[in-house]
Amino acid sequence: MKLFKKIGILCLMCMMLVTTSMMAVGCGKKDYNKIELNEVTHSIFYAPLYVAMNQGFFKDEGLTVTLTNGGGSDTSMTALLSGSADIILAGPETVVYTNKGDIKDAPVVFGQLTQCDGSFIVSKEANDNFQLSDLVGETIIGGRKGGLPAMTLEYIITKNGYEIGEGEGKINLRTDVAFNLTASVWDAEASVKYCTLFEPTATNIEKEGKGHVVASLGELSGTIPYTCFATKQSYLKKHKTQAEKFLKAVSRGYDYLIENDSMTAAKALQNSFTGNTLEELATAVEQYIAINAWSSDMILTEEGFENLMNVMLNAKVITEKSSWAETVDNSIATELKNSKKVA
Repeated sequence: MKLFKKIGILCLMCMMLVTTSMMAVGCGKKDYNKIELNEVTHSIFYAPLYVAMNQGFFKDEGLTVTLTNGGGSDTSMTALLSGSADIILAGPETVVYTNKGDIKDAPVVFGQLTQCDGSFIVSKEANDNFQLSDLVGETIIGGRKGGLPAMTLEYIITKNGYEIGEGEGKINLRTDVAFNLTASVWDAEASVKYCTLFEPTATNIEKEGKGHVVASLGELSGTIPYTCFATKQSYLKKHKTQAEKFLKAVSRGYDYLIENDSMTAAKALQNSFTGNTLEELATAVEQYIAINAWSSDMILTEEGFENLMNVMLNAKVITEKSSWAETVDNSIATELKNSKKVA
């Protein structure tokens, strides 16, 4: 399968990078309270993380978190395998792909941040009464083939009885566009009426007068593990304390968003999204709260993982289901949930 071959090539590159890194570092000792975090993209969808950073919750735990943008889950996974990232925030499907390749020191999901699709359908024309049937006969850019955004949209389309393809009566779902290029390709191609975008990009498109948000895919998809924190198994063994502190800070970020009004939440996000007004950030927070976008306990359940497997099988990117127990380690998230109950 091409996806697995791609992962294999990435892993070979990673091994070379690790060797180079070890030679450069020599005998220097890494400070594991300094965490290198790679995010798949930069979106208000991940608000609990940014609140934790901006409100000093990581600092309270004695951690320093440096954030880099992968621009795609495959790039984020490469960063993890190469050692340039300690933790990544990406779709759990990337962990599934990687572990299919029998990677030594395989990555594992240890915390779920979002539990539904956080993207929005954007149209070049206003439509206050959008229905999925409006996509029939049209083209929609859904992201990269094998990525969770595209697979979830495909699942939504087929589950509702529509056929994907080109021609009369079908929905042309394009999966040939890199995740971080979706907006620019959609804008440049006049024949493409729809695309899916996350916040703040969707709001920025509206602000520029280029398009209109017509639907939330989170409302259409229902519960699915969408974005998770992953790391190597060895990291959880050797640096469990840091991983615990990391999730605790993110959990505080979630609590802050839920316990405060949207404008207060917007102020806590502003340093991470300087190109958006407080009003725009507040609206995005309200939208994500309305669809219950964030996991309250960061536990990726077996039921949720089963939903992910069904989405991936439907997209034909896997032929058999992976093991939830081998892909997910909920031990830290469970301990954190139990400790909050006691408190």
